[in-house]
Amino acid sequence: MRIGLLTNSLCKPKMLSLLETAKWAEENGFEELELGPSAPLDESVLEQASLHIKLGAIIYCRNPLLPGLEGADFKEQTLKRIRLAGKLGIPKVITSTGIDRGYEWDEAFDFHDGIRKLPIRSMDPVVSLMNEYLEASESCGTKICLETCPIMGNIAISPYLLSLIFDKVPNKRLGLCYDPSHLVWEMMDPYRPILTFKDRLYHVHGKDAEIDRKRLDEVGILSDFSWWRYRVPGLGEISWVKMVSNLYEADYDGVISIEHEDPVWEGSVCKVKKGILIGKRTIEKAIHPEKP
Repeated sequence: MRIGLLTNSLCKPKMLSLLETAKWAEENGFEELELGPSAPLDESVLEQASLHIKLGAIIYCRNPLLPGLEGADFKEQTLKRIRLAGKLGIPKVITSTGIDRGYEWDEAFDFHDGIRKLPIRSMDPVVSLMNEYLEASESCGTKICLETCPIMGNIAISPYLLSLIFDKVPNKRLGLCYDPSHLVWEMMDPYRPILTFKDRLYHVHGKDAEIDRKRLDEVGILSDFSWWRYRVPGLGEISWVKMVSNLYEADYDGVISIEHEDPVWEGSVCKVKKGILIGKRTIEKAIHPEKP
């Protein structure tokens, strides 16, 4: 396994350029970059960045199933990245499924044997979109990886729903970008899905989450999101030794890409870098426990 970096936290206005981010990542022992939405889609800039560090993935998570021009633009932006990845030999594009707001969550689930289940008809727009992405990436073999974030227009948010998607889209180039931090605050086991979906596990985000139990007791899970926050690996609920152990058991030999959204380590380039390196050291110790 190797450690990579998602560019979002550093490569943005008033922070660093993509080339500066690539050079810093190389100097600090990262092995590949995951290009976030703010990274320029300029081929010459990306080629310069690739001289310093491997470009391993492009991520763009929005809701392309929104009606009208907004959804159409999100879809085209995703397709643009798929085409660019194929042209530059970037092996993975990470995205969300989209969600058809014509099916409200309270209405889109039917009861069967006392369990609420998503009806197949509401999966149709997602299945159609995923097949379109796969067709666009077919000639170059780029893999389409579904993020597990429930906020960015996505239904790939639980083992149950992932199973439905993969059953409906059997093409093995559609896989999983596994971000365990989301399962933490959704109150799910963040370790077991690694083994459940080992055949579709193509990318992993190194991100943690922290639960404020006192605040949770005060507001409950439905009032707001004030009872949890994202943290860099090592400062949240996840045991990264167990996480890495499960990845080894699943024969995962890919990247753990650090995604920094930790509010404690934001505000300046210096603080963001320190936060990223805390996460990197945590994962390094889990991968290489024999090293001091």
